[in-house]
Amino acid sequence: MTTYSESAALLERAKKVLAGGVSSEFRKYNHPHAIFYTHGKGSRIYDVDGNEYLDFTLSQGPLLLGHSHPEVLQAINDYSEKGQLFAGQHHKEIELAEKLADLIPSAELMRFCLDGSEAVQTAFRIARAKTGKPKFLRFEGHYHGWLDNVAWGLSQPSADALGDRESPNAYPWSAGLADHARDEFIILPWNDLELVRKTVAEHQHELAAIITEPIMCNNGCILPKAGFLQGLRAICDEYGIALIFDEVITGFRVSLRGAQHYFGITPDLSIFAKAIASGYPISAIVGKRDWMRLIEEAKVIHAGTMNAGNPTIAAALATIQVLEREQPHERLYRFGQKLMVGLQQAAAETGQNLRVQGLGPMFHSGFTALETVTDYRDTLSYDKAKLGKFIAGMHDRGVRVIGRGLWYISAAHTEADIDHAIETAREVLKNM
Repeated sequence: MTTYSESAALLERAKKVLAGGVSSEFRKYNHPHAIFYTHGKGSRIYDVDGNEYLDFTLSQGPLLLGHSHPEVLQAINDYSEKGQLFAGQHHKEIELAEKLADLIPSAELMRFCLDGSEAVQTAFRIARAKTGKPKFLRFEGHYHGWLDNVAWGLSQPSADALGDRESPNAYPWSAGLADHARDEFIILPWNDLELVRKTVAEHQHELAAIITEPIMCNNGCILPKAGFLQGLRAICDEYGIALIFDEVITGFRVSLRGAQHYFGITPDLSIFAKAIASGYPISAIVGKRDWMRLIEEAKVIHAGTMNAGNPTIAAALATIQVLEREQPHERLYRFGQKLMVGLQQAAAETGQNLRVQGLGPMFHSGFTALETVTDYRDTLSYDKAKLGKFIAGMHDRGVRVIGRGLWYISAAHTEADIDHAIETAREVLKNM
């Protein structure tokens, strides 16, 4: 039987000095509590109690190559010996920027940051400065970081509390949000192009941008309806406002060139993070020159002492080099889709109402009676208690999945790993 006594003891010790015993809120909600890990290798991660897990969390997505890829770690070590941080430029920073410009359709100019939340705010600042307008339009359930002006509409007390589709109630995600932050945006349900078109027409005088995840990854891993992203592009062109893609999750995972290449839509500005550097802290705000020139001309100020440090840049370059050489995306899709089908079949065999959806490199599993899930409102039908039992059952049997039902596939996963996950899921579902 799986035990977690050492993690439990460390958590009690941590609570004396770390608020809640953790350094990020959602680590509290691992099963059966926050878990302390010792090391990871390939598709496996190990905890202080000696438990081994087949890992589909991949540190919330960044580990596209799996844990502790030797080529990435060697590049970090070699370049760190030359220095950690110069408060100035260095050669590999140019190499990385050139590489991203070559790969990403919208990346004519860029700046490096530390995380996605910061890069999102940079994009807003650029859009406001160029258009002279104060607000942005965003969508229910889309996660764009934890800062005040995007921390709304991410959780609701009930489906009834959402309000009507044309003027949703956006509940605060946290106490302590500045009241005026709610005035910075208009929020709508996703995948409703006619409603977006109508709303932008009515509010064009105050809208600087539309921001969207190209795939609604954080809630349900929902794909855009046919023509939706194309429609957003056309609306932004018509009104001269920025189309911003938040590719923190989709970037490099959906395609080495991003979801914008996969869907054939070039946004004005994009945010990349997570998978860029195999878990090292880096993000990039990239965009068309006509928008990014405001930073180039110092009309929009972007700064950061820790930006583009040697280890993170080396990690990013090494990650991209491995991805280009090994080209794992065909395998990511094939394994991910095999796992999706296997989970769905296991659910059918055991009489469970598990719904699995996504592209394959990442996908979502949850329990609902709905046949289609197309926006955040639909995700509120998911049975969270039942999902919690499923995730706990998988974890106790050595398969680690993100608690909200999101799965990530890495280049380190094997077909045997996929088969094992399916069989484990079948056993868990049978016993629920």
